[in-house]
Amino acid sequence: MIIATLERIEILDKAEALAKMVVQSEVAEEYRRCLQRLKQDRAAQDIIARFAKAKERYEEVQRFGKYHPDYYQVMKEVREAKRELDFHETIAAFKKAENAVQELLDEISVLIGKAVSEQIKVPTGNPYFLSASCSGGCGAGGSCGCRI
Repeated sequence: MIIATLERIEILDKAEALAKMVVQSEVAEEYRRCLQRLKQDRAAQDIIARFAKAKERYEEVQRFGKYHPDYYQVMKEVREAKRELDFHETIAAFKKAENAVQELLDEISVLIGKAVSEQIKVPTGNPYFLSASCSGGCGAGGSCGCRI
């Protein structure tokens, strides 16, 4: 019992060291720089607020679908707000940095899962890693490339 506890402490210590490495990585540094720029960019904050309002209206209209009197207007507003969001330089840089951190964490998760067993399923949300980590029983009928 004591050996299992000591082993567990050692694993947790190594996990903490790995977390520190991720936090100190260039990918994490870039994420924090982009987040800070995003927080300080008034135009970006205004665009985000407009998109949030458009999204609220969209969700309200979705209850009735195309039968809602403002359906087409709201759909247009949401698309325009989304486009403005996607093409704003500060927001786009933040999203790119956020995706880079997510990819790093996905890669680490897959490596840890594979180190334990090839049958470990690691949810990543990335189709590349999903096919690499799925080992059957996914319910997709093998379309993901797994072994059923």
